Amino acid sequence: MKITMKSDIQTIASIVCDCLLKHGIDAVLSGGAVVSIYTNNEYESKDLDFISSSDIKTIEKALTGIGFSKSSGRHFTHPKTEYFIEFPKPPLAIGNMPIKEWAIQNNKAGKLQLLTPTHSVMDRLAGYFHWNDKQNLDQALMIAKKHPIKIKEIERWAKNEGEEQKYEIFRKSL
Repeated sequence: MKITMKSDIQTIASIVCDCLLKHGIDAVLSGGAVVSIYTNNEYESKDLDFISSSDIKTIEKALTGIGFSKSSGRHFTHPKTEYFIEFPKPPLAIGNMPIKEWAIQNNKAGKLQLLTPTHSVMDRLAGYFHWNDKQNLDQALMIAKKHPIKIKEIERWAKNEGEEQKYEIFRKSL
């Protein structure tokens, strides 16, 4: 499958992840793009953040095969889409908690590895906890209202982050 002007975020993410996997590069989608996917674009992101421990030159070599070019540092663009790809530095973690398991979606565009709904909620709550960003709280709630989440896991994590009060605001808003 090729990327076109009509390709949505899930299609592009799947094409990219599948390409990387076929080149032996493990990468997991995180951040706002996961929120877009889990909320059917109720929140819309144009930035696809993949976390990978592979070096950027290896990633670049793989992505050029599907039309992406490196625009700067760890950013890649494609001439047929406004979406862009970024590779934040590893490891895959939320706050102080390393992430060792993720969701896998297989679709016609390929295999997509992404944060689970629970971990995506935690990822958004991390932004709310650490930067007081209400938009991140809203995104966490959007996901939690559309998907089953492991509330006890989120509560434990929030406690370990020292954010019981802000967690309670989230929980009471569900």
